[in-house]
Amino acid sequence: NTLSSGAPPSRGRALFVQGRGAGAGQALQSGGMRYLTAGESHGPQLTAIIEGLPSQLPLGKGDIDPWLRRRQGGYGRGRRMVIETDEAEILSGVRSGRTTGAPVTLAIQNKDHRNWTEIMSPEPGGEPRKKALTDARPGHADLTGGVKYRHKDLRDVLERASARETAARVALGEIAERFLEQAYGIRLVAHTVAIGEGEAPADGPLPT
Repeated sequence: NTLSSGAPPSRGRALFVQGRGAGAGQALQSGGMRYLTAGESHGPQLTAIIEGLPSQLPLGKGDIDPWLRRRQGGYGRGRRMVIETDEAEILSGVRSGRTTGAPVTLAIQNKDHRNWTEIMSPEPGGEPRKKALTDARPGHADLTGGVKYRHKDLRDVLERASARETAARVALGEIAERFLEQAYGIRLVAHTVAIGEGEAPADGPLPT
């Protein structure tokens, strides 16, 4: 199988992959890939949608979950990382392990939501709000968001402007990475190139 946009190429509407991967020469949607994330830090779930992917791209939750686990690892992580064990649920755009060309929707559940169901309820009432935040935290988006969106309870800002939201971006990033590898033969790596005066050789092996 080769990657395909599901639509015939036309001037101004498609571009061709110039690469050595499985999708080389196939037409892709000219709008490129776009993504949208939704959800609050202590809401029921994070939702992510990515569109513009070609069809026939191999993809499954087994490709995404290792990167979510990697995000949660490392030194100095907070208690929230212990509560959550992130897994991606694919809700649309993938069938039998391959993309269909339709938008791909992902969901990542927030286990900590069970402790916040009353506070985060979308239903009206409950004033004054429990655990309302009225003092803006330095170095955060609290004050800016409160002014822009006219919130007196800055929790309405911090629930969205939260590091928790990056879980959705990590999941989407893995999908983009798989596309680059399959279509262009591009492999993404990251490593430290220098610490103080110590530097990794420019022609040294890349991490796997």
